[in-house]
Amino acid sequence: MLLATFKLCAGSSYRHMRNMKGLRQQAVMAIGQELNRRALGGPNPSTWISQVRRRSSLLGSRLEETLYSDQELAYLQQGEEAMQKALGILSNQEGWKKETQQDNGDKVMSKVVPDVGKVFQLEVVVDQPMERLYEELVERMEAMGEWNPNVKEIKVLQKIGKDTFITHEMAAEAAGNLVGPRDFVSVRCAKRRGSTCVLAGMATDFGNMPEQKGVIRAEHGPTCMVLHPLAGSPSKTKLTWLLSIDLKGWLPKSIINQVLSQTQVDFANHLRKRLESRPASEARC
Repeated sequence: MLLATFKLCAGSSYRHMRNMKGLRQQAVMAIGQELNRRALGGPNPSTWISQVRRRSSLLGSRLEETLYSDQELAYLQQGEEAMQKALGILSNQEGWKKETQQDNGDKVMSKVVPDVGKVFQLEVVVDQPMERLYEELVERMEAMGEWNPNVKEIKVLQKIGKDTFITHEMAAEAAGNLVGPRDFVSVRCAKRRGSTCVLAGMATDFGNMPEQKGVIRAEHGPTCMVLHPLAGSPSKTKLTWLLSIDLKGWLPKSIINQVLSQTQVDFANHLRKRLESRPASEARC
C-alpha cells in the first residue's frame, strides 16, 4: 500500500502532470487514508508518520501547498497533535481516582497529568448504536445547544479537509452562576477506524473570532471522545470522554473540580434524552 501510494504521488509531482487535478486529489486522498489507518491502528503512530513525512518532504510540500494554506496546515497538525496527546493520556491506566459513580454505572475519574493539569474521564454505556452517537456528536455538532443546557451555542467557523474543524463554543453559566460566561475556540479532529470513532480537540487561535467583551476565553485540551460498540452487544455504545479545561479567571479548585465532573455526568444524561427523543430516521432528515 505504501509503495503504491508513493508511486501515485510521484506521478503528480512531474511538471507535465501538475495540472491533472484528479490525479493530485487521488494522491492526497491515498496519503490521508494511509495516515488515518496508521494513526488509529499502529503501535507507534507518531514515529511512523514522522518517517513518512521525512521521506516525502518535497512531494508532500508540493501537494500541501496546492491544497492548503500554511495556516490550514497548522490547524491540521494541531488536530493530529490533540488526538495523539489525548489518546496517550487515556491509554495510561495508572493514577486514576474515582470522582463519582452513578447508579446506572456512569463513572467519572480524574488524575493529574504533567504539563496538562487535572483531567477528567467519563465512562458510560449508551443504549444506542455508535452510528447514532457519531451522527449527533459529529455530524450535528452545531445542534448541541438544543439539547445540552451547559452549551449555549457551537458554531463551525471553518472546515479543513473532511475531518478537521475550527469551532467556537459558548458555554452557559455554571455552579449557580459562580462560573460566569466562558467561550472556547478549538480545533477538532474526527477520525474513524473500523468500529471506533475518535473526536479530539484543543484550544487554538482564530483571527476572525477574537475575545468578546464580558466573556472569559477559556481553553480546551487536549480532550477527546472515543466511541465504539460495546463488546458482546453491538447495539450499545461505550463512550469515553477525556475532559481537560482551563476555565481561566479566579476560581477555587474545589469549584472547578465540582463543575467539570458534574458537567460530564449531566452531558451523559442529556445525550441519552436527546437520542431517545429523536429516532434515527428523524435525525438524518
